[in-house]
Amino acid sequence: MRNHSVLITGAAKRLGREIALYFARSGWNVAIHYGASADEAKKTCSEIEALGVKTIAVQGKLESESDIKRFYLEAEEALGPLDCLINSASRFVYDRASSLEQSMTQEGLIRNMQVNLAAPILLSQMLYQQTIQNKKKYLDEPFLPAIIQLLDQKLMNLNPDYLSYTLSKSALQTATTMLAMDFAPDVRVIGLAPGITLPSGDQTKEEFAKSHQMTPLNKSSTSADIAAAAFYLANAQAITGTTLYVDGGQHLISSNRDVMFKIRN
Repeated sequence: MRNHSVLITGAAKRLGREIALYFARSGWNVAIHYGASADEAKKTCSEIEALGVKTIAVQGKLESESDIKRFYLEAEEALGPLDCLINSASRFVYDRASSLEQSMTQEGLIRNMQVNLAAPILLSQMLYQQTIQNKKKYLDEPFLPAIIQLLDQKLMNLNPDYLSYTLSKSALQTATTMLAMDFAPDVRVIGLAPGITLPSGDQTKEEFAKSHQMTPLNKSSTSADIAAAAFYLANAQAITGTTLYVDGGQHLISSNRDVMFKIRN
C-alpha cells in the first residue's frame, strides 16, 4: 500500500494549514496550495517534511482555470494519484443587498462564484478523471477517494449578510450532491460545514470569544475539530452526498444577522 495523498487549497495558513498538519501527522502526503502566501506555504511544508511524509507547495489563482489545472497536475506528479481533495480556500467579503455602502456588485458576485464554486468543481473533476485513469493500476487498494467541500453552517441558518459568499456556498452545497451522484461508485463527495472557528474580518479577540459561545453547546468548532472531521470523512468509506455540520449546534439557532454583527448590537 502506498501512502495516501491529499491536496488542500488555501493550506498555507489558518484552517487549511491545521487540516494539512493533521493529515501529515496521520501519515498522509500533503500538497499545499496557496495563492499569495508563499512564505507561509514554505513554513507549513517544512513542518510537514519534519513529520516524515512527502509534501509540495503549489501556487495558483483560483480565478484562473489554467492555474487550477496546472497546480493540480503538479501535486499529482509529486505525490502520485490523489486520494483526497479538500477545497478549503474561500473568498469571504461582506456585501448585502440593502446596504448602501457595501451592496452586491456583479464583479463581487462573479469573483465569489469563481473561487468558492467554479474552482472546487474544476478540481473535483480532475480528481475524478485521475481516479478513473488509475483505476486498474490501484485496483487492489480498497479505498474510495474523497472530495471534501468546506461549506458553512449558515447554509442551514440563512441571513442577509455576506450575500455573494452565501450564494456561492449554497451553490457548492448543491454541487456536492450532484457530484456525489455523478462520481459514484468511484469517488465520494462530501460537505463539511464549520461554525465560528477562527476570527475573521475585523473581529477582535473579545468579539470572537463571545460569538464562539453562541451555540447550544456554548462553544463552536475549533481548528482541531474541523481537521479531525475532515480526516474522518476522508477515510469513512460509506459516506457520500451529505454534509457534516461541526459547529456546536450553531446551525440550530436562527438569526436575522450574521453572528459577527449580533454581538455588536
